[in-house]
Amino acid sequence: MHRGYIIIIFLLLSSLACGFFGFTTQAPQATTSPVPQVTTTTVPGTTQAPIAQGTPAPTSETPTKTPYPTSALDTALTNEINLIQTQVVQERGLQPKGPVAVVLLSPDELRQNTINDYQSGYTAEQAADDMIELSTIGLLEPGFDLRGFMIDLLSEQVAGYYDNETKEMFIVQGQGFQGPERFTYSHEYTHALQDQNYDIRNGLNYTDNACKVDTERCAAIQALLEGDATLSQTAWYQLYSTDQDKQQIADFYNSLKSPVYDSAPAYLKDDFVFPYNQGGTFVQDIYNQGGWAAVDAVFQDPPVSTEQILHPNLYPSDKPIPVTLPDLTNSLGTGWRELSRNQMGEWYTYLILARGVNEKARLDDSTAQSAAAGWGGDNYVVLHNDATGQTAFVMKTDWDTSNDASEFASAFENYASARFGVTASKQGNTSTWTYDGGVTSLYLSGDTTIWITTPDSASVQTLTGLVQP
Repeated sequence: MHRGYIIIIFLLLSSLACGFFGFTTQAPQATTSPVPQVTTTTVPGTTQAPIAQGTPAPTSETPTKTPYPTSALDTALTNEINLIQTQVVQERGLQPKGPVAVVLLSPDELRQNTINDYQSGYTAEQAADDMIELSTIGLLEPGFDLRGFMIDLLSEQVAGYYDNETKEMFIVQGQGFQGPERFTYSHEYTHALQDQNYDIRNGLNYTDNACKVDTERCAAIQALLEGDATLSQTAWYQLYSTDQDKQQIADFYNSLKSPVYDSAPAYLKDDFVFPYNQGGTFVQDIYNQGGWAAVDAVFQDPPVSTEQILHPNLYPSDKPIPVTLPDLTNSLGTGWRELSRNQMGEWYTYLILARGVNEKARLDDSTAQSAAAGWGGDNYVVLHNDATGQTAFVMKTDWDTSNDASEFASAFENYASARFGVTASKQGNTSTWTYDGGVTSLYLSGDTTIWITTPDSASVQTLTGLVQP
């Protein structure tokens, strides 16, 4: 499952947001981001403002399922947290249904907490399967230590998060509750309000099991959740942050170092911030049409594809075309297993063309975006033989029009020729690349393309006969 790690991170942590890379890539833009209109224009300069009626204070009484106990909050910090919650409720408009337990952890404890949760939800076997899939479609080097890298990534710049399983907020203690932490809290408290009003796990069906079946739908929901929290956070920054907050946030950015993230594979850098960047753009577009009421309405009818996130004008009417592939497990002989079956979606189709591990094969953004934009629906299957180490991949895509299919096929031919270092041989509607270690073919007919990668020509022929019309 190529998005398994991001889904697991979000399910367990809801969002690392500002303290993680949603924060490091979402610098506030006071001159370019429209500010939601709220009833108050007062920017508080004190942390002792009264709590708005109906806004519950955080409590330390709720039991925690984490390795660390809920900490007692001193009066000053309680007042600061209550104030931020009041401000977020005022500008976002979602009413709290109950208190949120706040857990104070040291930086090391918070970091270890996220790692423990991640490791418990993402096994070495799952990571190995993801690596096989991602390397087969050209996004990772074979053998890349995906799980180890993600653990290192989780150890970098974690400042706080809301956990929608335990209903707790985790924040760092010992460094002061300053501008960056206050900025972070405004984002994370928005997640708590989302959860209380829309029930992330049950209401939005955003669970580990559900997301294993349909990563495309979950990527869209994650983008809605993070885009909403990002816009809310930006509004808090513009309406309520003090001059001191702004200076401390600027200082944070100026001193920020993220060597692990900087060393990440190209596709992962973009994919990791997709919920914040593209999700933020999607929610901003919805907000521009009707304010927070329009955003709230989207939670009642959530987006179902990354295509809708990338093209807000296609929400909600343009649903993915159902595409199916047969059971291919026994088609190549004994010893093969179905490693995964899912949708690639427009976003990952773009990443394959533009952010592959082979830099020479990367198409320019404009070409890759245009080639992926006609996506209508797809289904892919990854087969693997554990004994031989061989992998087979089949992806069938239905495009909106035959012109869209032809545009993708043309872009894919340039990508594949550069990636495999050979020119395609053509027979009828099929282009084939034969190279050291495998064979890849692309079939084009009308508004349909079928991409097959196998260890040898005989396997390509076998699978072609089973999946082509």
